[in-house]
Amino acid sequence: MEPSPVCVTLYVERYLPSCESIGSFARITDIGPKSDEELQRLKSAGFDGLTIGMETADEEALQFMNKGYGKKDILVQCGRLEQAGISYQFFYLVGISGKGRGAEGAKATAEVCNQLHPKLVGANMLTIYPDSELYQEIRKGNWQRSGEKEKYMEMKTLVEHLAIETEFAAMGASNAVQLYGVLPRDKTKLLAVLDEITGSVDEKELEHYRKNLRHL
Repeated sequence: MEPSPVCVTLYVERYLPSCESIGSFARITDIGPKSDEELQRLKSAGFDGLTIGMETADEEALQFMNKGYGKKDILVQCGRLEQAGISYQFFYLVGISGKGRGAEGAKATAEVCNQLHPKLVGANMLTIYPDSELYQEIRKGNWQRSGEKEKYMEMKTLVEHLAIETEFAAMGASNAVQLYGVLPRDKTKLLAVLDEITGSVDEKELEHYRKNLRHL
């Protein structure tokens, strides 16, 4: 049996007394089963700073990828976190909407983020490995992947439409180009870098990076 969050907190207090908060990774579907009282107890126990893989707010993509939640769930469950005083950040998966639908997915995601208060919106690039279910869907002709430049155009759309004060980052290994800024202060700078990538970096160079990415 796994230790409860409260037990984890007791161990942290004992062995890491300087620790001020406890963060963890989470899914939208992890929040729903917990009552408001349980969320408040988690906050009181020191849990603050969740990293949530929201992936996207594109309803069609969420359904196709069997994520188990929709746009409304993101709004409701993250609103409950805010009421409990638990801070969080989002990870957006660039390319999850598929070829030709990136802008639509980015706009839908920005619309949801603009109604919430994530401390950070992080962008990671979808990377598809041959042993994945999605790769099989591609082979069956059920889904088409975005091009590499197309993904950066999608990321640009996301940045353009984010209208909240938050950090924006594309810092993980899945990103061939690392980006970081604070919105809205650095929006112009971020958009300029993204324009430079789509205008001057070769698609084959970006594809080479993606195909040779051994791990995320």
